[in-house]
Amino acid sequence: MDPTPTLQTVGSWPVADQLSLVFRLWDQILDTGWQPSPDPALLAELDRRLAAHAADPSRALTRDQVVDHVRRNRYCM
Repeated sequence: MDPTPTLQTVGSWPVADQLSLVFRLWDQILDTGWQPSPDPALLAELDRRLAAHAADPSRALTRDQVVDHVRRNRYCM
């Protein structure tokens, strides 16, 4: 199946509707039992971060600190 005509149609929808479709498709795929396999580079980065945290847990941020950081930077664009 060539998805081009469908993508052209969906591309004319409002962004909120496009995102809703993406999320529903993703949920449908996950409901089949499929799970994405992490990329080896991602696994290596996660291992590196876990080792860094184990070496110095005092550098970890709280959830509130992370949320504040994201909110501050989100509106600086």
